Amino acid sequence: MNKIQIIDAHKHVGEKVKIGAWIANKRSSGKIAFLNLRDGSAFFQGVVVKSEVEEEVFQTAKNVTQESSVWVVGTVQEDSRSKFGYEIHIETIEIIGDAVDYPITPKEHGTEFLMDNRHLWLRSSKQHAIMQVRNEIIRATYEFFNQEGFVKVDPPILTGSAAENTTELFHTEYFDRDAFLSQSGQLYMEAGAMALGKVFSFGPTFRAEKSKTRRHLIEFWMIEPEMAFMDQDDSLEVQEKYVAYLVQSVLDHCDHSLDVLERDKELLKQYTQLPYPRISYDEAVELLNKNDFSVTWGEDFGSPEETFIAEQYDKPVFILNYPKAIKPFYMKPHPTREDIVLCADMIAPEGYGEIIGGSQREDDYDALREQVEAFGLDTKEYEWYLDLRNYGSVPHSGFGLGLERVVTWLSGTEHIREAIPFPRLLNRIYP
Repeated sequence: MNKIQIIDAHKHVGEKVKIGAWIANKRSSGKIAFLNLRDGSAFFQGVVVKSEVEEEVFQTAKNVTQESSVWVVGTVQEDSRSKFGYEIHIETIEIIGDAVDYPITPKEHGTEFLMDNRHLWLRSSKQHAIMQVRNEIIRATYEFFNQEGFVKVDPPILTGSAAENTTELFHTEYFDRDAFLSQSGQLYMEAGAMALGKVFSFGPTFRAEKSKTRRHLIEFWMIEPEMAFMDQDDSLEVQEKYVAYLVQSVLDHCDHSLDVLERDKELLKQYTQLPYPRISYDEAVELLNKNDFSVTWGEDFGSPEETFIAEQYDKPVFILNYPKAIKPFYMKPHPTREDIVLCADMIAPEGYGEIIGGSQREDDYDALREQVEAFGLDTKEYEWYLDLRNYGSVPHSGFGLGLERVVTWLSGTEHIREAIPFPRLLNRIYP
């Protein structure tokens, strides 16, 4: 007799198997008990028919509590009524560990209660499906960049300098000097690109913003590619190709999870069609002001503005070339306009907002040093970064994609906190 995982049930139709599982839920009548079993790989139904098993087995099935762990032995059968397609007709059931007064019952619970019990909420079918989508995005990310000839480089988490706004840094002390939790690995990725050509990092990122929106986290994971000898247009092509690859991978490998999440697969398929539309910042301001918004040129866009722009298209859209004054110091100015920079944000459809921010980097030493000083940054802290322009500088570009935002979008969930496995300390302080 084989011991199997639920996800492999389709390979064992008609066979007697043994499965270790937890009781996600149950219901019973006088003659049949239905157990919703989960084992970490998937969920499916276990059926116990009173007339076909010993009385002790039926009573165990009838009285077992939610989230108790069990061994079940039975025969796998097809079940056309369920989305999963299979079930097990149980012959014996053995309790491994009892669960008493499990707090997350099948009734409705508020988000704060569920987040406070995230260590348990993660067991639910919806959260399981979201984590499957997250896992596939991570797997597909490595696959995509490996296929495209990128090398993974790991930047430090504790840094002595800021990539963007110094007011958004978490400060700590590193022996006798100041240090900060990384808000981006980008500067280090630029050094990596000068050595290895095309690189990417994938790691935790921290922003000291007391935000309580459904789109923001204080600690999250970023994928940050950097590419030598590539301009902004080259980078945009990589970005859209990467995002379309992620969407297709989720469609190919998370079919059942998308069913559980009730995600519209036909809608997701639209997002694999390239190229994605492009609109300049100037055009976006004009569009918004023609449609009852009041946006002054030079302001950044908020959630309502991004959502409206995205609604004009049936797939992700790039907003190009923002004002220089609202962007970080390292972005290269537009060749014909000093007031804007060569950058782009990719805005996801369906109101999910920005999922990528990228730019062509300033590759001239003098121009970059001037920007470092203009932003009030300590040039000594950035000498190594300026050095990259002193020794064979080349045009180069890069971008950052927020993992949790993409998970939220592709899984169709309402709140970004559902896209993280656990409520990290910083995200609990300012939920």
